[in-house]
Amino acid sequence: MNRTLLRCGLVAGPLFVVVFLLEGAFKGSGYDALRHPVSSLELGPAGWIQVVNFLVVGVLTVAFAVGVGRSGFRVGAVLIGAWGVGLLGAGLFRTDPVSGFPIGTPPAVDYTTLGALHDGFSLPGFVCLAAAQVVLSRGHGRAWFWYSLLSATAYVTCFALAGAAFNQVSGLVEVGGLFQRLTVMIGWAWTVALAVRLLRRT
Repeated sequence: MNRTLLRCGLVAGPLFVVVFLLEGAFKGSGYDALRHPVSSLELGPAGWIQVVNFLVVGVLTVAFAVGVGRSGFRVGAVLIGAWGVGLLGAGLFRTDPVSGFPIGTPPAVDYTTLGALHDGFSLPGFVCLAAAQVVLSRGHGRAWFWYSLLSATAYVTCFALAGAAFNQVSGLVEVGGLFQRLTVMIGWAWTVALAVRLLRRT
């Protein structure tokens, strides 16, 4: 059973990335993957695809967190579980328009209740995944320690740049989506690597 839970960590990240890359490539209607966040895929035509992506991957991530906890890493499991809950919240509550998508909406976020709930779940989830990379850096050898810390550093840097872009900081707005995608892919690569290490231990 625990190996099955850990395997969820192998599936969640790649599934999430493949779905948002494909949807972003075919979204059209003014959506720019370099400029706009992944969450904006919830808006407009076929937005339900990203909603389902959030929900399915959120469930897989929570299941993976249970496996991490059963492997003896309870604090790290709580942090990864919080990331999973953040994904679920992002799916249940649709984001607000930002950076001019959908077409005709203002550049800056004009919060609605749903949009505030979306960020209220997802932003702490991002922070918890960064913390998980630091907390779980120990106990797996020197190479894993340095990989985890470098991953966390790159993750936080890209996350901060994406946040600045979505807050319309000049010079970053056009690449906010790129930095957010880098953040997500760095984080998911680390969770997949963690799943592989824990599966080898069992």
